[in-house]
Amino acid sequence: MIAVLVQHLALIIAALFAGAAIYVSAVEHPARLGLDDRALLAQWKPSYARGTAMQASLALTGTVLASIAAYLSWDWRWLIGAALIFANWPYTFLAIMPVNHVLEATAPEAADAGTRALLVKWGTLHAGRSALGVAAVLADLWAIL
Repeated sequence: MIAVLVQHLALIIAALFAGAAIYVSAVEHPARLGLDDRALLAQWKPSYARGTAMQASLALTGTVLASIAAYLSWDWRWLIGAALIFANWPYTFLAIMPVNHVLEATAPEAADAGTRALLVKWGTLHAGRSALGVAAVLADLWAIL
């Protein structure tokens, strides 16, 4: 009974992560790109700060729950879901954070075409997080079915 609950929670958390990442990639970031350079950066900064807190905690929670599901069910497929949702952490640190550091160090009033180009690149990189989230959901679905 506990194993089934943990499995369902792992799937729900992975789906929440994927949904949030897809929303940012498909809706929020494209809309943000319609702003002028200064407003674009000014909007991205608080949005990213809030999104980071939410998505980082979902990725960790999903990792822990999928790992517990693997242990309780002795089903290795849950470890695939755990690895995929966790992969967002190193992917973010290695691929996205270098761009984030430049953007975070730029004052909105100093934003220019180079800043916009970095934010376009950030959007492309963020789509990788969406893909990892969807892959984790599919792995968890495979394990639960």
